[in-house]
Amino acid sequence: MDAVRLIVTSRRALAAGGGVRERLTEVWQAQALAQAIGSRLAVAGPPELRGEALGLTELAGRGCGVLDTPELGPDELRAARLAELGEPHPVLMHLGGLLGEVGIALVGIASSAEDEATYWQCMEAIDAADESRDRVLEMLRKLTTHDDPLPQREAG
Repeated sequence: MDAVRLIVTSRRALAAGGGVRERLTEVWQAQALAQAIGSRLAVAGPPELRGEALGLTELAGRGCGVLDTPELGPDELRAARLAELGEPHPVLMHLGGLLGEVGIALVGIASSAEDEATYWQCMEAIDAADESRDRVLEMLRKLTTHDDPLPQREAG
């Protein structure tokens, strides 16, 4: 499946809600997908994105690592279904949106957490999602700069 379709699927699943475990599973799925996309971009993406993509891979991996790993069957792991990356710009636009929604979902989970362990897992996962989104935004900036060969004139 292509990256944008997987991201859209993740966004829908995250928006569908459910209990805390279900939402944390969707957050984990989103971070795993971000890790897979970062890995693909680091290996085969535009050269100007490779450093940031490697950073995304590491940060998204940290986002997965701070959460309890959900029990998923082989067909349930969305990141494993990533067959085609596609054009980087739309993928990164959608991924940035997903990571923003992940942060919002985690804030909601943390604010209603019934135990301290879940709260702190969410806090660490929020940091990872926020830093991952920063990497995505930086890659988008680099793509825009690379695609626009004329320097921007400053207003004034």
